[in-house]
Amino acid sequence: MLDTGTDRPARRDTGDTVPADGRSLGRSGGGPPEVPRRSGLGAERSRWRQRLSRFEAKASPYAYVSPFFIIFGVVGLFPLLYTAWVSLHEWHLIGGQGDFVGLTNYQEVLEQRFFWNAVRNTFSIFLLSSVPQIILALLIAVALDSKIRAKGLWRMGVLLPYVIAPVAVVLIFNDLFGDRYGLINQALGWVGIEPIQWHKDTLSSHLAIATMVNFRWTGYNALIFLAAMQVIPRDYYEAALIDGAGPIRTFFSITVPQLRATIIFVTITSTIGGLQIFDEPRMFDQYGQGGADRQWQTLTIYLYNLGWNQKNFGRASAVAWLLFLIIVLIAIVNFFVIRRIASREGPR
Repeated sequence: MLDTGTDRPARRDTGDTVPADGRSLGRSGGGPPEVPRRSGLGAERSRWRQRLSRFEAKASPYAYVSPFFIIFGVVGLFPLLYTAWVSLHEWHLIGGQGDFVGLTNYQEVLEQRFFWNAVRNTFSIFLLSSVPQIILALLIAVALDSKIRAKGLWRMGVLLPYVIAPVAVVLIFNDLFGDRYGLINQALGWVGIEPIQWHKDTLSSHLAIATMVNFRWTGYNALIFLAAMQVIPRDYYEAALIDGAGPIRTFFSITVPQLRATIIFVTITSTIGGLQIFDEPRMFDQYGQGGADRQWQTLTIYLYNLGWNQKNFGRASAVAWLLFLIIVLIAIVNFFVIRRIASREGPR
């Protein structure tokens, strides 16, 4: 009698296929095979790798910029804070640190007429140098950005005065601004004009010193403006040309607004450098005291005389901190004023 299998119990179809060797090929549903769980040590290592990767992603930017802040803290921030500490004490070159006097050094400095004379001279030279310097640098950058021949030669030429040492610049200009035998006074004498007392008259000495500063720094700032002009989209100028705008209108409506950030940067750096001017006024005569009547004595020369001639480091440090506060205040004012002026108009 044939076995038809009708009396066997029905087998449930579980979707598994069993090959000849007895290993399961998995469910027919198409799901991936089960991955065996990792041991406890492997899972812990994976978690540590993930944490390290997240920490590296967050800490890398700070690690890249940390060398600057470390160097700044050592050579910049620490001397600044140490100078503030010295300004609160009686401090002499030989005796060193003395008694704590608080703000007495600041009070004594502010009561000195030579301090206010130095403040006046510093601001006068700063205005006579920085304002024309920025205007001339911007105009030179516009000229270098135009279609002229030998652009590379002209761009290299405007940077040459910056490379020359300040001592050499002063020696050259002393021949120009000599009271008796200066080239400028000799030229004035040929046309019947009285010679100018460059080393006696206050305003004349300020003009002479400002001329030296402008000679050195105008080309440097011009190259900064030129680099910023190179990234201005030329589509703006083409659209302005189609609309019939001339060079002057294009300069004030496109170039100046697009250079807003660069103008602010150059203005702030010129302010810092102008208020810290030392080399040119100190070497303007052979004594280095800022003139017989201190006609061009700046704050840095006054600070130098207090520290090294009078050996009073406490007052000199007080002057240094007052100068620092003045620079910060003027830089903040410049930032907001220039930003407000430059943001009034944009490219049309």
